[in-house]
Amino acid sequence: MTTVTADLAMSLDGFVAGTDIGPDHPGGKGADALFQWIHNLASWRERQGMTGGEDNVDSEIMREWFDSTGAVVMGRTMYDTGEVPWGDEPPFRAPVFVLTHRPRRTLVKQGGTTFTFVTDGIHSALEQAKAASGGRNVDIAGGARTVQQYLRAGLIDELQLHVVPVLFGAGLRLLDNLGAEQRRLEVIRVVDTPLATHLKYRVHK
Repeated sequence: MTTVTADLAMSLDGFVAGTDIGPDHPGGKGADALFQWIHNLASWRERQGMTGGEDNVDSEIMREWFDSTGAVVMGRTMYDTGEVPWGDEPPFRAPVFVLTHRPRRTLVKQGGTTFTFVTDGIHSALEQAKAASGGRNVDIAGGARTVQQYLRAGLIDELQLHVVPVLFGAGLRLLDNLGAEQRRLEVIRVVDTPLATHLKYRVHK
């Protein structure tokens, strides 16, 4: 059975993106602080076609995501701001389903990534992603509002947060706009490293 995940880097005060998100700042201003822990990991560098890097616990956790994810769902803003930086060989190397109100033909990129634009809602995107995942996980990649929609609908099975020791003060919070319903999470794993605290939860339905 396919597991639906959400796996995001987050500031200590709960932000997954900075302010003024746009082509010049895909993750918002100051967002680089959320991802500095990733860039020198051996698993990340390998995914980008590079060699070297740190082969440590953080790298193992990142490699776990790569190995277990068979398809991805994301929002149109995430796609639009990431399209240029990702280039011709995006790092997903899997089918990606983009939630949008603006139709576009499927794009086939190098390295195994395809972008399919889904105009009929979150359930349709998830079902298409499950069908394309080869039995592996489907990851709800973001942005924050997309993950919120799937959490509100009770469609996410596991939530992993990589909490980075930085305070943003402003931007997009992950856990806003979830409604008044209480949701219980079960801790699966806590891994603390000098770069981030990795918190993995099972979301009870």
